[in-house]
Amino acid sequence: MRILGIDPGIAQTGWGVVEFEGQRYRPVSFGVVKTLASESLEMRIHAIAKDVAALADGHGVQAVAIEDIFFAKNVGSAIGVAKVIGAIVHQILSMDIPVRLFTPLQIKMAVTGYGVAEKHQVQEMVKLLLKLDKVPSPDHAADSLAAAICFAANSQTEGRLKFGSGGGK
Repeated sequence: MRILGIDPGIAQTGWGVVEFEGQRYRPVSFGVVKTLASESLEMRIHAIAKDVAALADGHGVQAVAIEDIFFAKNVGSAIGVAKVIGAIVHQILSMDIPVRLFTPLQIKMAVTGYGVAEKHQVQEMVKLLLKLDKVPSPDHAADSLAAAICFAANSQTEGRLKFGSGGGK
């Protein structure tokens, strides 16, 4: 399964594509979508959603995982990020690609086994799980890869639960 992970933001939205097969992760590609502060918020949101859709299409992804807003000290920036999330969800669902939102706690738990792990611990685990030479940079790209890993881990667990309950085939 090919998964696109997203770490949403207005200035930079991190993205990472991970191939998951048989409990093994393989990095495909990662980076950030950048927008200019000089552009209107509406145009920035539109550009991010359009670029993410192009990444999903170009990499042939089968699912998208987005880091959701969990807690925000700055309500103004949280609202902007929420708008980005909504625009991405709309774009991806219109392409008939499933989308899942995960809290930072869920992502940390899936990647490190510890829901309150520090950022550098998550990034080191991403590096180890994907067998990379160094921690992915910038931080937004590493976080997006963690979201993709979280989707894969959750899908695998859900599959076991369905199979164990007699619901899987």
